[in-house]
Amino acid sequence: LTPLLPHIDHRNRGMRTRLGCLSHKSDSYSDFTAILPDKPNRALKRLSTEEATRWADSFDVLLSHKYGLAAFRAFLKTEFSEENLEFWLACEDFKKTRSAAKLASKAQRIFEEFIDVQAPREVNIDFQTRELTRRNMQEPSLTCFDQAQGKVHSLMEKDSYPRFLRSKIYTDLLSQTQRRLS
Repeated sequence: LTPLLPHIDHRNRGMRTRLGCLSHKSDSYSDFTAILPDKPNRALKRLSTEEATRWADSFDVLLSHKYGLAAFRAFLKTEFSEENLEFWLACEDFKKTRSAAKLASKAQRIFEEFIDVQAPREVNIDFQTRELTRRNMQEPSLTCFDQAQGKVHSLMEKDSYPRFLRSKIYTDLLSQTQRRLS
């Protein structure tokens, strides 16, 4: 039994190291530029300070801007909560579904990925909303995720969005756009 102890201790140290790497939160401007929809330098040259400043006007202004969305996604990744944005975007895409045949399968995929208990990217919603959404799945419609999407939107707006506006990603981005003007 004694020879196993050093091996166990070594595994625990390895696990601590891996967990330490996982919990490292990078909140840098480079994390944002790495996921920009097109070439970072070209994209940032097109982003004005005025546009980036408007993201602070409202959460919906941020979500409606291509680079605002990319910056917010990068920020959520640092907080390990990008599933909220991904769910919200999946719902927005779902609402554009025109084919009745595709509606049910898309709804099922979204439910299994984000809503179901123990879903791979489960969003944080209350039991009542989860159950209402489960009932809505019996006859999927374009509005079957509305309540869950609203709760997740509200959660991001009240919780993540204010932190994003104070984040290094956002403040560095504003500094970069302002430096170009000088």
